[in-house]
Amino acid sequence: MSDAPLRGGPGYDQPLPYAFDPLQEPEYFRGVLGRRMVAFLIDAVVICAPVGAAAVFIFLFGFVTLGLGWFLFGLLSPGFFIWAIVYSGLTLGGPRSATLGMRAMEIEMRQWDGTPMTSLLAVLSVVLFWVFMSVLTPLVLIVPLLNPRRRLLHDLVLGTVVTNNDERAGALRGWRG
Repeated sequence: MSDAPLRGGPGYDQPLPYAFDPLQEPEYFRGVLGRRMVAFLIDAVVICAPVGAAAVFIFLFGFVTLGLGWFLFGLLSPGFFIWAIVYSGLTLGGPRSATLGMRAMEIEMRQWDGTPMTSLLAVLSVVLFWVFMSVLTPLVLIVPLLNPRRRLLHDLVLGTVVTNNDERAGALRGWRG
């Protein structure tokens, strides 16, 4: 018997060489790319809203302090970066392996073998995503269209995969018949 993870459900009790196979379990990949884009937008709002609120506060605080408070604007960029890393590390690296946007879209990020993400891997995923987006934007946008698991470039490098969560995949499996 192999140590490969097992997927649940009728007919899915055999070990698979990899935890997620788009040929044997297409319900785990159906619609993931579009849902991932919407999840990104939700997460962008969750990350940017506190930073925007801080910017408004600093702006108003600058009037109260006769302009001295405006020097705090220099902390916004590092604060934004730190908040994005902490948010990703806590949510994507948490037990559900999904950010708030991903949870809303019923998707999750897992390691190639199906195990949950770690905080370090979640932070590396976010950092690599932004590095690849800033350096290789056209390539990053084409890569998920060329592979059956709809993995982005940073997913390929880190050995991660984004799938529908078990509840959504189960509903799609039932829909498939």
